[in-house]
Amino acid sequence: MDSLTGFLTVLLAAIASISLVVGGIGIMNIMYVTVTERTREIGLRMSIGAKNKDILLQFLCESTILSLIGGIIGILLGLTLSYLASRALNWPFVVSTTAVVASFFVCAATGMFFGWYPAKKASNLDPINALRYE
Repeated sequence: MDSLTGFLTVLLAAIASISLVVGGIGIMNIMYVTVTERTREIGLRMSIGAKNKDILLQFLCESTILSLIGGIIGILLGLTLSYLASRALNWPFVVSTTAVVASFFVCAATGMFFGWYPAKKASNLDPINALRYE
């Protein structure tokens, strides 16, 4: 029984890791589109004095918030489905606070990790070329 439980734990961790990577790639793509659509805004902000660091932090915050919103929805959905399953099967409903907090931080780290490259690309734009961008 212990070996089966260990195998299922590893299998679920692998599935969760793949889901995080797929979600992170989705966040990266969304941030690329956001940077492309807001190129003129970035150029305007840089031309009136925003530093590269300011632009980088703006887009990193946006990607982190985006992933945290998804994480909160996932946590709420997971808790709701777990509660409903425990009621239907007459099992005790036990929530690990550590797991919930850890998943929240993993969501934030995923947003920062996958949002880094689009944010860096946005912060390195030349203001003159960005203002000319159509």
